Amino acid sequence: MTKLEFDPLLDDLATRVLVCCGSGGVGKTTTAAALGLRAAERGRRVVVLTIDPARRLAQSLGLRELDNQPREVVVDGFEPKGELFAMMLDMRRTFDDMVLTHAGRDRADQILSNPFYQTISSSFSGTQEYMAMEKLGQLVAQDEWDLIIVDTPPSRSALDFLDAPQRLSTVLDGRFIRMLSAPARASGRGLLKIVGTGFSLFTRAVSTIVGGQLLQDASTFVQAFDSMFGGFRERAQRTYELLRSPGTGFVVVAAAEPDALREASYFVERLSAENMPLCGLVANRTHPVLAGDLPAAKAVAAADDLDRSGDAPLAAAVLRLHADRVAVADREKRLLARFTRAHPGVALVGVPALPADVHDLDGLREIGRRLAGE
Repeated sequence: MTKLEFDPLLDDLATRVLVCCGSGGVGKTTTAAALGLRAAERGRRVVVLTIDPARRLAQSLGLRELDNQPREVVVDGFEPKGELFAMMLDMRRTFDDMVLTHAGRDRADQILSNPFYQTISSSFSGTQEYMAMEKLGQLVAQDEWDLIIVDTPPSRSALDFLDAPQRLSTVLDGRFIRMLSAPARASGRGLLKIVGTGFSLFTRAVSTIVGGQLLQDASTFVQAFDSMFGGFRERAQRTYELLRSPGTGFVVVAAAEPDALREASYFVERLSAENMPLCGLVANRTHPVLAGDLPAAKAVAAADDLDRSGDAPLAAAVLRLHADRVAVADREKRLLARFTRAHPGVALVGVPALPADVHDLDGLREIGRRLAGE
């Protein structure tokens, strides 16, 4: 097994973007923040983009709150060699800003006030993933930070955000959307008459299913949005190329659990198939046995002897706790060994679990040390 070395990666000025990905609940947000803190303390100018709306991260960074703009982490006693900024993705605000930038003021107002837009900008499948990548593209374009660390959205599948740019672009360029925008794009009286007749039949059929007002809102939105379709495709392609470019690295985060490692395995295979640069796997919240080499079976046998004698109940309880810890550690080792056999070329680092949740910079700093193998 190759050990994942984070400090050389963070110190390398050629490393410009790190994407922390994995299934939900495995510690991506904490990992991203800890890496950002460690990179800043080693001299990088870093911004961490998180998708997690929980205030716990902001509090651990010493900030009252996070929003859609980077905020510098300025806390008494925190004097990094570099600088650390943090922000939390506001999906709707990012979508609004994109419309304002690319549609012009009048058309943007028409789009932003449309009920159909208000629905898809906050709840359309893949919108959060797309906007995370959109915001990443904006941060790269601003060229104000020499390292950007992205905490990807907690999706049902860790692969969702890779597909989001293409999926959203495909949907907006699909047959249904094109039919809605056909009257606006039709030119020439004869073509307009033909399209208009077909469109009338189409709208009568579909309105009985989705409702006439919703269909009208959708048609109005698409006609106003029509000029931005090309931009969506171009931006999706640029985002995709950014993810494959030199200087970008993917860090897959997983718990030492079957489902999380299975998801991580799928992700590693997908990254390889897409020729995207994989740094390695973080096996988060592991439970190594740090003292002694007493096997679990012997610990249980010794505890049984003490229980029968009744001389040392506390020692017996400690032995049973040790046996449980050894059993957990052995199980995690087997699962990680299975992963490394399937992916022998993937570097890996285990991060032992802390006794309590991270709630301040000291906690993030400790996670950073464990990521670095200290």
